[in-house]
Amino acid sequence: MTAILDPSTNTITISIPIKMRKRGGRKLVLAPDGADWAPAGPKVDNVLVKAIARAFRWRKLLETGAYATIDELATAERINPSYVSRLLRLTLLAPEIVVSVLDGWQPAAMQLDDLLAPFPVEWEAQKLSFLHTKLASRVSPDL
Repeated sequence: MTAILDPSTNTITISIPIKMRKRGGRKLVLAPDGADWAPAGPKVDNVLVKAIARAFRWRKLLETGAYATIDELATAERINPSYVSRLLRLTLLAPEIVVSVLDGWQPAAMQLDDLLAPFPVEWEAQKLSFLHTKLASRVSPDL
């Protein structure tokens, strides 16, 4: 943050470096790294929660035999089979990541595209990748 006083016009100009992010159709203002004010409480991202819930629901439908293949499931849900396959990978996320998303403590910059990109299978590597990188502006104290 910088403040500039212009004595000729008696004005003070304050500049705060912020980032704008689009999230679920809304605009979100992200604080700069190293901000000295207290972060807001948890904020549940409904897009991420819905994707994770769908993935676990679809996995259960496949495991119980309600649908024999991903293609059958995709046809019944009227969704592209490749999207179903990509979302099903979310069931492989580390439990701490799933809990942080459900509780609203995921990194503020995390988006569904981040979770749909290839990620490591090992849970510790996932936590390092998703929760403890520069993506993470705040993380639940329990993680």
